[in-house]
Amino acid sequence: MLLDRLFRPKPALTAGRALYAAVVDQSRTPALYEVYAAPDTVEGRFEIYTLHVFLLLDRLKRQGPQASDTAQALFDTYVSSLDDALREMGVGDLSVGKKMRKLGEAFYGRVKSYETAFDSLPETDGLKALLTRTVYAETESEAAPRLIDYVVAQRSALAEQPLDRLLAGDVVWSPA
Repeated sequence: MLLDRLFRPKPALTAGRALYAAVVDQSRTPALYEVYAAPDTVEGRFEIYTLHVFLLLDRLKRQGPQASDTAQALFDTYVSSLDDALREMGVGDLSVGKKMRKLGEAFYGRVKSYETAFDSLPETDGLKALLTRTVYAETESEAAPRLIDYVVAQRSALAEQPLDRLLAGDVVWSPA
């Protein structure tokens, strides 16, 4: 009985893992790569996963201790998954730490940039510049305005979802 309680995942951990699984599912939506022209590359997928993780973290921000714990569990699961992916791609143990540090710096840079771009909404020039720089790797894409609309729609849809559902690990993404 005591062992069951000690090893039972806490609700925030379970919710964070479920939210990350939803990020993975949404980030694999073919429309993101076909309609919105996100590059179907390691870098492109990193940007799409990071975008969706950020959208959820942004929604959970300043929503109380349980939301903070859930956001941390989501982030920890994301980082763990990046580590696992590097190892599966054959990155050696001695290099994983350096690559993870670089990915961590990239993630925190994206967070700051997304926060700045979101603070400017409904003006979307900042978001367009960010998506062009990150998702589209500095190339102009005709799909950028559609991706901007997608990001804004996802952010709005997340804002409308009840916090208790998100804290239970249940998120509904708008159709891509």
